[in-house]
Amino acid sequence: MRITRRLEFDAGHRIPNHQSQCRHLHGHRYAIEITLSGGVIDASERPDDGMVMDFSEVKAIAKRHVVDLWDHAFLVWCKDQAVVGFLAGLPEHKTVVLDRVPTAENLASLAFAILDPLYRDSYGNHLRLERVRLYETPNCWADADRP
Repeated sequence: MRITRRLEFDAGHRIPNHQSQCRHLHGHRYAIEITLSGGVIDASERPDDGMVMDFSEVKAIAKRHVVDLWDHAFLVWCKDQAVVGFLAGLPEHKTVVLDRVPTAENLASLAFAILDPLYRDSYGNHLRLERVRLYETPNCWADADRP
């Protein structure tokens, strides 16, 4: 069985070597979908009976480890020194410096790497992360899938 939980957040970024508008500082209303697979829990005495994982737990993990860190932050590539320096000069600015260009593809891959060890079979139902889908806009997204 597969289940998916969607969360949304706002963040800024830029793609410094892009040939169009994305080379400028700008922001998006991102959405992230977490897809898990596992067996349906069959234990009438448990509150998660009939579930792969409680959606509120799926949300809590993704929120704590990705969404809360990236929400209302500027996601910047460590080699984009002009922007890194500029943001460092803004008192208390929420900046997340990344080891890769903050494209939808790279953000989806990074979120998968962060979350993969957190959604594990601690429920006895072979739970595992299958996909992170990151929407940069309603019409553009990237999928990081388990190989």
